[in-house]
Amino acid sequence: MRDFVDGSAFNFEQGQRARKLFAAVVLAALDDAIADDKKYGNGPEQIARWARSRDGREVLSCAGIDPNERVVKGLMDFVSKGVRTSVALSREESERRMAAEAEEAEAA
Repeated sequence: MRDFVDGSAFNFEQGQRARKLFAAVVLAALDDAIADDKKYGNGPEQIARWARSRDGREVLSCAGIDPNERVVKGLMDFVSKGVRTSVALSREESERRMAAEAEEAEAA
């Protein structure tokens, strides 16, 4: 019984690592689309085309993201904002956004 539990835990950890790897691929695709948007102005269309493609849907699914139209719209909105994923995921950016939202709430 102990071997079964150890094997299940190992398989779960392997699955989590694989999911993180595919999530990194999604973040790289977002960064590429943001770069395309700054250079050519077609970033949101590029990420939408990728997310709707067979490969994009497969990568999103493996990353634990349901590849539906709502997700595609969210990816397009993220790319149109033009903030790189490394910056958007940083603690400083999160704190800056929270401070800005607090100021807006006080002004209203």
